[in-house]
Order: sequence, then structure tokens, then C-alpha cells
Amino acid sequence: MVVGTLKVSFHLSENHSLKEKRRIAKSLSSKIRSKFNVSVAEIGANDKWQVLELGIVTVGNDKQFVDTSISSVLNYIDSMYIAPILSTDVEILNI
Repeated sequence: MVVGTLKVSFHLSENHSLKEKRRIAKSLSSKIRSKFNVSVAEIGANDKWQVLELGIVTVGNDKQFVDTSISSVLNYIDSMYIAPILSTDVEILNI
């Protein structure tokens, strides 16, 4: 089994409340889930209204498939330009 994880951090400079941050997170998560067969969750910076951290995970039995899937999700997020991306972290684990 191969597990691919992607952690993406955004800087929401135009955001002014946690409620607005949650709306952005929910919308982005929904779009990613509907386009790709992955799990998405807000994973950190829960009390910071200008930082959004999303965790995206996919599982498969082929490393190439998992790597391609994670790369496609990252390219999709980048092309949407929701906000400046502060950092990304990709891990592919063989279990």
C-alpha cells in the first residue's frame, strides 16, 4: 500500500475573520474532493485567520499513480490561485 500526503499552507491576506477562512477552506476542499478522489481536511493554524493549512491524502497500490495524483492536486490548487502559497510538503509512504 502506498500513501501520498500533501500539506499546503496559504496566506489569506484579504481575510478578516475565522468565519471567512472556514468558508474558503470548505469551498476549496469541496472543489478538490469533487475533482480528485482524495481526502481533504483543514489540519492546522485553526485559530489564525490569515493562515490556512490543508492536508490532502490519497491511497493506492502503485507509487506512480499516487505521485501523479498528488502532483495533479497541487497543480490544480496552484492554478486556482486562491491565495499565495506559503509552503507545500509532499510525502509518499510505502506501508
